[in-house]
Amino acid sequence: MFTVLPAPVRGGLSLLLFILNTVFWCTPLYVLLLFKLAIPNRRWRAFLARRLVWIAESWIDGNNLILNLTQRIEWDVAGLDGLQRDEWYLVSSNHQSWVDIVVLQRVFNHRIPFLKFFIKQQLIWVPLLGGAWWALDFPFMKRHSAAYLAKHPEAKEQDQETTRRMCARFQDTPITLLNFLEGTRFQPAKHARQRSSYRHLLRPKAGGLAFALEALVGRMRTLLDVTIVYPDRRNTFWDLLCGRVHRVIVRVRSVPIPPEFLNRDYRNDGDFRIAFHRWLGQIWTDKDALIGELLRADQPAAGDHR
Repeated sequence: MFTVLPAPVRGGLSLLLFILNTVFWCTPLYVLLLFKLAIPNRRWRAFLARRLVWIAESWIDGNNLILNLTQRIEWDVAGLDGLQRDEWYLVSSNHQSWVDIVVLQRVFNHRIPFLKFFIKQQLIWVPLLGGAWWALDFPFMKRHSAAYLAKHPEAKEQDQETTRRMCARFQDTPITLLNFLEGTRFQPAKHARQRSSYRHLLRPKAGGLAFALEALVGRMRTLLDVTIVYPDRRNTFWDLLCGRVHRVIVRVRSVPIPPEFLNRDYRNDGDFRIAFHRWLGQIWTDKDALIGELLRADQPAAGDHR
């Protein structure tokens, strides 16, 4: 019914429905957050944390329903067999826009532990969602410029300490931790400026993933390597709302984390750093080739939408 509306009208309606869904689920979430803050009991807080995750997963279900009602998207997803709700996972994905988060939440909701990801500190002020991310124990990271770090080298330790504190809370509770290894969204200008050796990707940054692995030693045994492709080459959030994203391809590959990477010190162990970079480099090389294959194979279908 809604899919026949003109793009701007459909976009406005979709945005309104997303906002209403967010307001609806944030209301009980904030109520539970007040109880969580007011009652310093470990078991009580653990119980409320589970209720908060249930609310967040229900919010995602609502978003998925809105997408089904307002969009005609062909979802081509493979690689989800064997995933478990009671396992710890690291997730790595290529990053193109905020739509990636919507895609990952749709693909993994109820299949693995609730997806958490690193968020820039400034985003805590996003209306409704900022407080929700904080309530759900998302790690907020401070981004410093190279010039600032040159003057304040101690600032390099802040995000690492944030990662350690966040991970320490989940030694007994399975979680999924998402890390966009590129560190930022892929854009042609960034790709050219970086002189990346990959055709479809920016260079991966290994530190965040290594520190998470170190902080959750003995828990993280599997990396979910996710590749997202938008054959239409349109992937902004407004494109999604307006119905300009016609097809989404997702490939998930479960990669065992080498046992020799466990309980290692990324900062001070040079041999480990070299081995870890080599391991991620191979994963990134395979991903770059896969993106090229998926785009070439989908060219006729993508051409039909133009």
